[in-house]
Amino acid sequence: MAVTEPTPPDPGTAPAPGAARARRVAVALGGNALLRRGEPMTSENQQANVAVACAQLAKIAAGVDLAVSHGNGPQIGLLALEGAAYKAVPPYPLDVLGAETEGMVGYLIELELRNRLGPTRPVAAMLTITEVDPADPAFDAPSKPIGPQYSDAEAAGLERERGWRFARDGGRLRRVVPSPAPLRVLEADQIGALLATGCVVVCAGGGGVPTARGADGVLTGVEAVVDKDRASALLARDLGADLLVLATDTAGAFLDFGTSDQRLISRAHPDELLTRYSGQFATGSMLPKVTAACDFARATGHEAVIGALADIEALVDGSAGTRISLGVSGVSTAGAGTGHGTGTNEED
Repeated sequence: MAVTEPTPPDPGTAPAPGAARARRVAVALGGNALLRRGEPMTSENQQANVAVACAQLAKIAAGVDLAVSHGNGPQIGLLALEGAAYKAVPPYPLDVLGAETEGMVGYLIELELRNRLGPTRPVAAMLTITEVDPADPAFDAPSKPIGPQYSDAEAAGLERERGWRFARDGGRLRRVVPSPAPLRVLEADQIGALLATGCVVVCAGGGGVPTARGADGVLTGVEAVVDKDRASALLARDLGADLLVLATDTAGAFLDFGTSDQRLISRAHPDELLTRYSGQFATGSMLPKVTAACDFARATGHEAVIGALADIEALVDGSAGTRISLGVSGVSTAGAGTGHGTGTNEED
């Protein structure tokens, strides 16, 4: 596989010893940063997409503490299919598959960031464990799409053979699994310590490996996939991030999306946005981002922004995207626009 040639290191990339804490930015990469809809799930395609994403991340890395999270929906679905095809042993559980995909994608991102940032800026991909409530009602209502799309006939066959649940995604169907709310990211302190040294940390991949604590206090893996955006918002809060960026393939969150009257939401108060407009956002794509951004802004008093990865510099400097903050009133729009993509079909 081709590897991006290293770029000369920026002498201002890592903070000087003893310097005041740099601005802390958490970036959650949407699934389209890793694999575009309809693309074969080859290692080459994923590495090519990761290279594009990391070229954008490198533009904001200098002078900030940078934590990067990512989705894993297509990847974990692929591993589940491979496991189901091998009949000699039972399929591996979703927590183990989540760990495998977190390591795989984390490796690709770390490799490309190292090549972009040069040898003076450390980068570490950390396997991250997320704790959830074993009594979360999400276990009884699977909603998180993973893996490829299927026709109605294909999905019906898989439901009979493997007991999988499916939900409609556009004109086709995708497997859905439980997606409980994250309670805590167990490695938050370690991630924060690495950030303080100037290390870029790739973490909370796929929302982190889902675990639950029993009555005896013992952690065990659970059959679930934690929503990447919600886990990223929680981790950003615990890290004391100054900004949460939810990077996707569209210019931001829109009202009346897909119509001639669509308007980009430029600024919004979290309570106003969710109370008045939550029904405007697609359940499987934009709504989790809006909810995560609102949760972060409400919990920390800092801004969260949703927007296109291609606009990463403008998202960070405040001149692009949908910005959600306690410091604004109501919901402001920027008029009609098409954005950078569909805004409804991201595969996390």
